[in-house]
Amino acid sequence: MIEKIEELLIEVNGFNTASKEEIENFRIKYNGKKGVLNDFYETLKEVPNDQKKEFGQKINSLKQAVAGKLEDLKNASESSIVVEKEDLTRPAFPLELGSRHPINLVKNRIIEIFKSIGFAVADGPEIEDDWHNFTALNLPEYHPARDMQDTFFIEQNPDILLRTHTSSVQTRYMEENQPPIRILSPGRVFRNEAISSRSHCIFHQIEGLYIDENVSFADLKQTIQFFTTELFGKSKIRMRPSYFPFTEPSAEIDVYWGLNSETDYRITKGTGWLEIMGCGMVDPAVLKNVNIDSEKYSGYAFGMGIERITMLLYQMSDIRMFFENDIRTLEQFKTL
Repeated sequence: MIEKIEELLIEVNGFNTASKEEIENFRIKYNGKKGVLNDFYETLKEVPNDQKKEFGQKINSLKQAVAGKLEDLKNASESSIVVEKEDLTRPAFPLELGSRHPINLVKNRIIEIFKSIGFAVADGPEIEDDWHNFTALNLPEYHPARDMQDTFFIEQNPDILLRTHTSSVQTRYMEENQPPIRILSPGRVFRNEAISSRSHCIFHQIEGLYIDENVSFADLKQTIQFFTTELFGKSKIRMRPSYFPFTEPSAEIDVYWGLNSETDYRITKGTGWLEIMGCGMVDPAVLKNVNIDSEKYSGYAFGMGIERITMLLYQMSDIRMFFENDIRTLEQFKTL
């Protein structure tokens, strides 16, 4: 039996491998529950007393040799692993480049155009009260024109609602500032409308307001003329009489789009003219509501839907595409 242990000692000392699987098999062979060492310890019980000391010493020598060999193999395996310096500038995984949303592209372009002629940007809350959204704009309670803006009310008494236009920003600004006033008010608005390819319950507006002494309708027309030329490259416009409670007189603005393609015929319904915004001279009643002297000052206001302008510029046929966040649509604007 002692000879057997000595043979195993030679085997243990000569064992060498880099394979984790072979190292694990070696450990199980000697240190497992049914391994060689446990078998020897069981056999030790049956060895005559005068031989137990020598036999026990041989078993311990084998045990120590196995433990030492396992430690050496473990250290050799760990030292063979090449530790590479981590590149902290390397992305964790491939990242697709994003782009600005088409609504923001057009909004920023419109702001840029009007800033070049002195307009500043004003902002206001999306959750509004009745006074700033309706009453101060010459739309008192039960006024029939309110039916044009069926609204999302959050609470009543007092009436709190999601704003239906960014004109509410203008009333807030006029309450806190005296003329001259020349501002743009871009932002989201909300109306209870059926969602279709041409309308949505959420959309974006950008409205302009200019209040000063001796402001005339001619000033308004010249401003719109400048804007359409800068944005569309088309300078031919027309003004059609219209009605807005907060302006008098009021007009719809059409730009001559032309009939150069089948798409032009479709979007202009064969007329070549395309409606892009509403405008008018600020009603004196609005100026009185915000404590501006209507005898001394006059002004004009205009407003447009950013989605409509964006659809025209990029020839998009469905307004819902702006809110679906379909990556296939947004990827088209990466280089814009």
